[in-house]
Amino acid sequence: MTQTVNLVALQMTSGPDVTENLNTVATQLASANLPANSLVVLPECFACFGTRDGHLLTVAEPEGNGPIQTALKVLSRQHNCYLVSGTLPMQCNNPDKFTASSLLISPQGEQLAHYQKIHLFDVSVADNTRSYFESKYTQPGAQVVVADTPIGRIGMAVCYDVRFPGLFDAMGEIDILVLPAAFTKVTGAAHWHTLLKARAVEKQCFVVAVNQTGVHQNGRETFGHSVILSPWGEQLAQRATMPGVVQQSVNLAELDTYRQSMPLSLHNRFRSHFDKSS
Repeated sequence: MTQTVNLVALQMTSGPDVTENLNTVATQLASANLPANSLVVLPECFACFGTRDGHLLTVAEPEGNGPIQTALKVLSRQHNCYLVSGTLPMQCNNPDKFTASSLLISPQGEQLAHYQKIHLFDVSVADNTRSYFESKYTQPGAQVVVADTPIGRIGMAVCYDVRFPGLFDAMGEIDILVLPAAFTKVTGAAHWHTLLKARAVEKQCFVVAVNQTGVHQNGRETFGHSVILSPWGEQLAQRATMPGVVQQSVNLAELDTYRQSMPLSLHNRFRSHFDKSS
């Protein structure tokens, strides 16, 4: 396993235009001067966001085919990086819904893992959107996903998932947690840093959490503050509210120090499992 890994969060203010958003990703990656085998994480709904209800159904792609997936594979090869696709809408067995899918793509442009967001954001928030009903068009996932790679064991989750610690316990030992998100301005200000720090500390892993930011075309406001955290919960790098790149090189050998001095996995008397009935 590679010991030193460059972790990258690409913060965006995505709009409804897929081509424009893909061009933004390409431009930011070109300016980032990434070392080989960096791990780049895009935000939730990076390719299409801030549009009318149901529009993502028209953008949804079959797994393994489509302009969004093709563009991401080209970018991963071009920059010799591992790329987490934030989320993109993918077709499923229900023609009236799509999955919020987060793909892990290798530097060779190969799909290594496919996580489908499990916990859907059906909540009320005291902001100008007020009511969110993600499950209206999104089909929840049914599998915990951890990918073993040459740059470490990567756990995959998305946005609202971060509030459910059982998901992360069910992952077992991981080296890096990736969390694409579109946290609202209100909930982000209240809970974003607290929840992420808790996940880093309890999993004793590095965290790459990348958020949408700013005011989007439909008036939705997102929090930004994409951040990279250490296994001790320390903030290694952060970007406040402007779009752009956050990156930090980390040494995975440090994980052994944390885990040997405080062996949480050994001491843990509880184990979570995924309840597909809920």
